[in-house]
Amino acid sequence: MSSYESPDLTASGHSVTVDELRSLTAAATPHFAMQVRERVKRLIANLPAEDPARVYGEEQLQRLAALGASGEVRGTQNEPTLDPLDSVTKGD
Repeated sequence: MSSYESPDLTASGHSVTVDELRSLTAAATPHFAMQVRERVKRLIANLPAEDPARVYGEEQLQRLAALGASGEVRGTQNEPTLDPLDSVTKGD
């Protein structure tokens, strides 16, 4: 993962869409969450506040920040068959 962005997304006159942001953010892992967050910030920076992609992007900024800070959590009440990750439960 790098800060490289597709030329299609950064082309002059291109306005990023919700689908493009979803493609970028949907499979983000804790390890890369903050890098993806920075990419989203750059892509939505010039969009108007009411733009659907801007709204979605800002929601994803919050989700990615939380994901990057907390890591992957599993073995919760909703996932009783999975054991919690050692990296999340040990070290407290």
